[in-house]
Amino acid sequence: MKQRAVIVGAGITGTLVAHALATRGWEVVLLEAEHVGAGSSSRTAAGIRQQFSTPGTVRGMRFSVDYYRRFTEIVGGTESPIAQNGYLFLLGTDEEVQAARARVRMQQGCGLDVALLDQAALIEQFPWVDRHAVLGGTWCPSDGFLYPATVYNEAAAAAQRLGATLVQRAPVTGAEHAGGRLTALLTPRGRFEGDLFFDATNAWSPRLAQVLGATELPIAPLKRYLWFAERAGSLSGAEMQQMPLIIAPSGAYCRPENADSLLMGWAHAARPEPDFTYEDQDRIEPKYFHKTGTDSAAFEAWATLAEAVPAFGEFAGITATTSGYYGTTPDHNPYLGYDPAVPNLVRLVGFSGHGAMFGPFTALVATALAEAGRDVDHVTALGEPVPVGAFRVDREIGHAETLVI
Repeated sequence: MKQRAVIVGAGITGTLVAHALATRGWEVVLLEAEHVGAGSSSRTAAGIRQQFSTPGTVRGMRFSVDYYRRFTEIVGGTESPIAQNGYLFLLGTDEEVQAARARVRMQQGCGLDVALLDQAALIEQFPWVDRHAVLGGTWCPSDGFLYPATVYNEAAAAAQRLGATLVQRAPVTGAEHAGGRLTALLTPRGRFEGDLFFDATNAWSPRLAQVLGATELPIAPLKRYLWFAERAGSLSGAEMQQMPLIIAPSGAYCRPENADSLLMGWAHAARPEPDFTYEDQDRIEPKYFHKTGTDSAAFEAWATLAEAVPAFGEFAGITATTSGYYGTTPDHNPYLGYDPAVPNLVRLVGFSGHGAMFGPFTALVATALAEAGRDVDHVTALGEPVPVGAFRVDREIGHAETLVI
């Protein structure tokens, strides 16, 4: 008899997990409160990078990049979801250069094609960078960004071809238990029994945990904004479309959305919004709205990016603002493991803005957890063991991910 999995949340995480389990013969039900991609997956900057500060995450993201490169072979469809334009972290102080040197050495030891560029090498390779604004940079050409809708739509379709059931407009309103285990979830669209349940709701996870009787995890839903600037001036459309995702010394970042539009973002201090609604995802506070004026955070981000890349200062203006929520944890690492209070519930949440890039690795870990029936110490990715203890639900918060944008 097939094992039955019920997954809650049909973003990138949920759809990739559904496809992975269906591939392995599980009977899968994927529940979504609204529609596929209705949450943070459709509102992400969608960067994918392997430049992280811990070896396990570097190796895990190498697996994710390889997966996305082979996406049409693994999942299906005709369009690749990844643009490997690279990631360029610009360094503005001697302290940042020294920290980057140690970090790059570790990353290279994990097999990553990353380099620390001094100022001369950086300007030679990227002549549009202002030499007066930076001392160097770290460059990984196999990093890049994703097309999220391709990922979650194709993964959902592929899972259904394998027999998975997708139920949309089905928020979880109740749960049934027996012997301390979950037995079924209740929704307006019906009752769904399972042997193993997965929480892939990320920023929505704290409220789902209350319904399921699960452990309360420190996941803070924080609002994040993206802005779009219209290209003009000396930078050609062809040049911009080939640009990497750039992180300025200030922490503001940008990447080409297309030949004529630059996507920009910049994290800010934000209060948690535990009671946010789906509609709140699109609610824009005046301070962060591009139409508020030149005092808005949108123009501050544009200005600090133009300090690093002067050609951006020639652009015609900011044309749009979008927003969504990060499900942020204290150490900026996700929770990937069994819930201590509900032994047949797996939590795959708290990605702190990294859910899209983690997607394939999360599905790999979820499959290992499902097959083991317990937490595991490592998974095998690209032929190498990757430790996952830093992602356990019951971990003590220790080393925090330092490369967070």
